[in-house]
Amino acid sequence: MTAYPHLKENITALQSANPALHAWLSNSSFDEESLKTNVFVNQWGLIDWRMPCGNGIFDAVAPVRLYHEWVDIEKADLSATVIVGTNIGYGLNHVLVNTPDTHKVLVLEPNPAVLLACLGQTDYRPFFANKKLHFLVPSEDYLMEVVKSLDLQYVYGKIFLRADLPSRQIGPEYAQWMNTVKNRLENFSVEMVTLRLRQDVMVSNELKNFRRALDDGSMKVLKDSAAGVGAVVLGAGPSLAKFAPELARNRGYALYTAALQTLPALRPYDLKPDFCLALDYDDSMLSLYDRLDMDWARDIPLIYSTKVNPEVVRRYPGPTLPLWTLGGLATFAFKDRELVLDAGGNVSVTLVRLLRWMGIGSILLAGQDFSWQGGSTHADGHHASAPMQFNPQMHQILKNLWGEEIYSSVQYLTSKRDLENDIKRSPFRIYNLYGGGVVIEGAPALTLDEAVKEGCLSSAPGSKDRFLDRLARARTPSRDICFEPRSHIWTSSIRNVEKRLGKLFKHNDANQEDIHNTLEQALFFVRQDPLYLPYLFNETLDLAGLAKTRRSYEPKDMMEFKRIGKNILSKVREVDRCVAGLGSHRAA
Repeated sequence: MTAYPHLKENITALQSANPALHAWLSNSSFDEESLKTNVFVNQWGLIDWRMPCGNGIFDAVAPVRLYHEWVDIEKADLSATVIVGTNIGYGLNHVLVNTPDTHKVLVLEPNPAVLLACLGQTDYRPFFANKKLHFLVPSEDYLMEVVKSLDLQYVYGKIFLRADLPSRQIGPEYAQWMNTVKNRLENFSVEMVTLRLRQDVMVSNELKNFRRALDDGSMKVLKDSAAGVGAVVLGAGPSLAKFAPELARNRGYALYTAALQTLPALRPYDLKPDFCLALDYDDSMLSLYDRLDMDWARDIPLIYSTKVNPEVVRRYPGPTLPLWTLGGLATFAFKDRELVLDAGGNVSVTLVRLLRWMGIGSILLAGQDFSWQGGSTHADGHHASAPMQFNPQMHQILKNLWGEEIYSSVQYLTSKRDLENDIKRSPFRIYNLYGGGVVIEGAPALTLDEAVKEGCLSSAPGSKDRFLDRLARARTPSRDICFEPRSHIWTSSIRNVEKRLGKLFKHNDANQEDIHNTLEQALFFVRQDPLYLPYLFNETLDLAGLAKTRRSYEPKDMMEFKRIGKNILSKVREVDRCVAGLGSHRAA
């Protein structure tokens, strides 16, 4: 096709540079005749894309006016641009040519025919080769994985999201994908802030919980154990006060679950869950014991994230069972021998994911408001229950199903989106016992009477008892897991790098390339051991900043490496003490 002079070369290059996109294009269907006629020269003498109505997407305005601001950015060499919609390539090419080679460019084009037109106009092979340009498969799972790779750009630069306005004339999918990408980047921002500020606390808690967790049992035996069971996930939103008395009077035969911190809010109604879950890692969780009726909770099993404060687990009066989650020690080390759950950042989302893994039959959400009106954000009894003053800098005004004004926050709406994404993937029905909060897409809003009629409080005969029996038997101590201590290897390697850098920095102007290469080798070494990597999240990012974001090296960078190296060795020794059986711990 003469209208596509570079298509063959680009497609061939994508086969090795981006196999996922190549496979997506290969499996897409095209009308060859329309491909030939849709690319044309418009009234401005420019190559254009013809829409079904006959007009070109650049008939109204020439592209030169549209993309100037796309490259007027700070920290361009450390940043990334995400573009939704390629058109013929005008905006994309403007960014590629007018930003440094270290600037990452990610492009999502949902229309395969338009993407072929773009690939046909420009030779992108140099940008594939230097890894500046990456085309995204239009898949939410794929998008999520690729966005995670932008950690350096998030920490040291910026991530710019660009919507190609001419492409929006082609169809509504461009606006939809723009919204999807925006939401994913917002979620990523929340995740990165949490990890950057709290990862040390979470993994430190996990190390302290490690031996107890092995003694407390294993979740693995609960895989698909809840078949036929209907579950209720009790949240602590303001509407809980309405539904808790009704559910307490009419429990049905459902499996009731809740967050640990929701128990004090359930106690006045004597609505006792069949198990509760502890997810939050900070010390504020301890305040719930000021309000918890310990005798009442004594027979409620607690499933606890191994990242919670060990004191929260120690003080709990009932049976306990550990839950390993992604981002912690088990991420790689336990991958094939234990459940390692992607817990998300909200305990109700975690409960839905856990119940889905357990093979639950259906879920009814209750008290899941993700918002509030006028008063408190939580039901009375919850440790976060307090009057909330609307702050336009932090909060949003929305309308509920009844047309009433409600308030929400970025954190709430991020959790809601996570829940909605889980609902899309769930093979069973999920309903929402609606109490005036935000609308949860995919979970039909029901009254309690409607929920009963839908069978949301029912389970198959005997299924709930069988599950609870399996839950009790899961509390069998796990076999010891043997990890050999490696701190002596780490100490030797870090010290050797430090000595080499010390010599190179004595003449740093002449040794810039050698310093860079040595730091790259150190980064590779730090990343190679999966057991220690979760605890070294911040040190790895700091070291990557040294290795990959510096234009030149100065003596102060040597001091930064020494700081990072000291922190690394301190953490590696702590892991060895807690996990590999050194010091006062028994050998694993």
